[in-house]
Amino acid sequence: MKQQIEIFPVGKSKSLKKLFIDVPWRIYSSKEYPNWVPPLRLSVKESLDTVKNPFYKRAKIELFIAKKDGKVVGRIAAVKNDAHNEYHDENIGFYGYFECTNDQEVADELFKAAKSWCKNEGLDALRGPMSPSTNHECGLLVRGHSQHPTIMTTYNPKYYQDLHEKSGFEGVKDLVAYWIPHEGVDELPAKVVTRSNKLRREDGFTFRDLSTKNWDRDIDTCFEIYNAAWEKNWGFVPMTREEFKYAAEDMKLIVDPRFSYIVLKDGAPAGFMFALPDINHILKRIPNGKLFPFGLPKLLIGKKLLKTVRVVALGVKPEFRKEGIFALFSHEGFIRAKKYGLIGGEASWILEDNEGMNKPWKDMGLPIYRRWRIYQSPIQA
Repeated sequence: MKQQIEIFPVGKSKSLKKLFIDVPWRIYSSKEYPNWVPPLRLSVKESLDTVKNPFYKRAKIELFIAKKDGKVVGRIAAVKNDAHNEYHDENIGFYGYFECTNDQEVADELFKAAKSWCKNEGLDALRGPMSPSTNHECGLLVRGHSQHPTIMTTYNPKYYQDLHEKSGFEGVKDLVAYWIPHEGVDELPAKVVTRSNKLRREDGFTFRDLSTKNWDRDIDTCFEIYNAAWEKNWGFVPMTREEFKYAAEDMKLIVDPRFSYIVLKDGAPAGFMFALPDINHILKRIPNGKLFPFGLPKLLIGKKLLKTVRVVALGVKPEFRKEGIFALFSHEGFIRAKKYGLIGGEASWILEDNEGMNKPWKDMGLPIYRRWRIYQSPIQA
């Protein structure tokens, strides 16, 4: 007898939202997927909070859970992002938070539910995964499953790619990551060091560590740079100040000012870099995804011992991009890594066709080692 697949919306049910958040623990096991890092349930809950999260002032979301023969087997979120469609003059619906057992019929039904919701919202296509947007976690991992997933990057089983493509989705954009080794590397290429030293000595560039004591001041500075630096990137949507600060609050608990800083030109902000300690190494030791009562002490104590980082954001105001400022960031990061004993870091996500950001890493001989894909499928009229 064919097992029955049931897809049902979460709506405003608190118990169903709790179940939605719980789905990954029903898909993954540490034995079968040793690289999976359990997310913090609180962070997922905050990302879905349509009352407190300012993202939803310009967006709508519906959550769906899949059951097969009474057993929870998947989930998906459908998103209408008005800010994106207005900024890019598109009429696209989005999906995210996708999790599914290795069952094509379940995946097809989940995608069908998201498309149906988006169709009712008057949208023409479904794009993702984005959880819930390009300013948050996005992309389906299609290369690098054997690598440790870093903080705030997505991880999924290899079969997710087949589930998408057999359901009619096609890739529209790839995002890539580079691994930057520090252990066993004595110096950067001479041209990088020479350019960096010139910018410091002759052109008035200096650095200011991101300050948790002056958090609002520095986050305001980063906000102004962020929207200016990313404005022409594919899929980028300018964040409101409220959205940016809301997202930054998640980082405040884990940020290490030694590796996140603002670059100044004659005292005025020119760019910034967020390189966060890779707390995923700690989250793997919090298998239930709960901060309380034991998770928070593990996080606060453990982050001081971490030896790897992820460059989450590196932004430069347009007027300074031709100054060779990338060399300045690279050299400063290298100096600090050596001083504080880092063994390496990841730079991600980077649009595969963003030559300005890819070329410097390639020039240093760094290969692409992880890749994510954004998919899209039309919604039938």
